[in-house]
Amino acid sequence: MSHPRFDALDALRGVAIVWMTLYHLAFDLNHFGYLAQNFYVDPFWTTQRTLIVSLFLFCAGLGQAVAVAQGQSTQRFWKRWSQVAACALLVTAGSWWMYPKSFIYFGVLHGIAVMLVITRFTAGWGCWLWLAGGLVFAIKLIAAPAHNVWAGADFLNEPAFNWLGLISRKPITEDYVPLVPWLGVMWWGMAAGQWVLRHRAAWLTRPLPASSAPLAWLGRWSLSWYMLHQPVMIGALMALSWLKA
Repeated sequence: MSHPRFDALDALRGVAIVWMTLYHLAFDLNHFGYLAQNFYVDPFWTTQRTLIVSLFLFCAGLGQAVAVAQGQSTQRFWKRWSQVAACALLVTAGSWWMYPKSFIYFGVLHGIAVMLVITRFTAGWGCWLWLAGGLVFAIKLIAAPAHNVWAGADFLNEPAFNWLGLISRKPITEDYVPLVPWLGVMWWGMAAGQWVLRHRAAWLTRPLPASSAPLAWLGRWSLSWYMLHQPVMIGALMALSWLKA
């Protein structure tokens, strides 16, 4: 049984897609020498990344709230999950080719794959999801000071454990989206989605202006766009560099 899509949710996800694409375009231009920016420490760029990832994960939580409310089957959930997980592995392979010393081993898709499972099986927590999300943020605030108190916690900075996010120093990788604090964002997205479906369902079901149709389309194909936009932009810039040589 198919269920209607909510254009408002798709459009919100589409906003994240456009924002991410523009960010990655600037990053690629910088990589090929057309810009001179520090994307790793400049607050302008680091803040943009934080906001983009937050919007993506919040939308993922909203989407899970809708999926659970519509009775999405376990089989359909795992089919979608396997697509996300497979794409995460492709991102690792592609980033290893581009950045062998800082390849992505737990980026946004890796994080989403793990957090989707956690969010799916905690959907019944209801209002407690707000508290759970808040606790995740609180853990993030105390993680680094805890390292100063207990030297033995340094093992959490190793790649085998830093996917948890309980670190005192950021690992060398091009994208890093650990469970702490990002699971809190997805939990809050799930909690917000459940609240909206109960009390303000019209926010999701009302028709959108025709001008937002492209955003809704992007939102519906977000995973495909995510996987294809970087190879296309990088390929175009490589071709441009070759023509200028």
